[in-house]
Amino acid sequence: MADVVVDPEVPPDDAQLLRESRRVLLKMRQGWAPEPRRAISSAQYRIVAAFGSVALFGVMAVSGLVGRGLGLLMLVLLGIPMMIVLFVRNDLPDDDEEEYEREVYEQLRWYEGRYVLTEDLDEASARLLARAQRAIAAVTESRVNAEGLLDDVRNAVMLPAQEWEIARLLAKLSALRTKHRETVSKGLTPEVEAVAEPLARALDSSEAAVLARVESLERYASNVADAERAYQAHHQIEELRGRLHQYEELVAETGADGFAVPELERLAQDADRLEQALRRSVTSAHEAFRYLDP
Repeated sequence: MADVVVDPEVPPDDAQLLRESRRVLLKMRQGWAPEPRRAISSAQYRIVAAFGSVALFGVMAVSGLVGRGLGLLMLVLLGIPMMIVLFVRNDLPDDDEEEYEREVYEQLRWYEGRYVLTEDLDEASARLLARAQRAIAAVTESRVNAEGLLDDVRNAVMLPAQEWEIARLLAKLSALRTKHRETVSKGLTPEVEAVAEPLARALDSSEAAVLARVESLERYASNVADAERAYQAHHQIEELRGRLHQYEELVAETGADGFAVPELERLAQDADRLEQALRRSVTSAHEAFRYLDP
């Protein structure tokens, strides 16, 4: 199951960044925000300090305040490592990670409410979303979809929209259901219980409505699976049919006509029946797809 479901209306590049930045999004969910950018990073500060130390000893050596030999030695001992840090690595990994997270935060903080994390869902909701995603994958990864036998353009638009709507509704349901259970677990007076029961039924009714959406997707995927099987069988029969003259030739040469000819004729009939079955199953898939229209 995808860990991050993104609103299809989010620009593609930002949507991809959202999917790849789950760790940062989880931190943001917990209230994290990067500290204000410092004027100078810790790595840069150490470089400047090292350079300052080297420069100081250099000046002292030139001024005669320390021995010229000692000053040159310090220049070598401190200068070479400092130059390596300065020219080979101008920052440290921690600073790189911090800067990356800052950039992600600045780019994605505007998309709060436009994505759902698996952590936003309770157990029952997570199972429902997984079912929906399996059904969608079965359709989009099918050969009949790739070959354009289904409405692949509408699939490319409608199915992500269905996934997002289901994920969004399940996230809201999960949050409200968790709060409801916390309240109820503390014990209710009879007066409050009379109010809480209809609200619990409202939660159950909402879950049933989302379940109906998921089941529609699963019916569509089931019809597509039928079409997929018919498509595969049709192509296999066509391969055999293309070699039919070779079989006929072999049968004639071996004198096995009495046994094989009926089978060969049945092969041709099977090809016709499978072609009709493929058309029917594709039509059924189209019919099932109509239930997904908003």
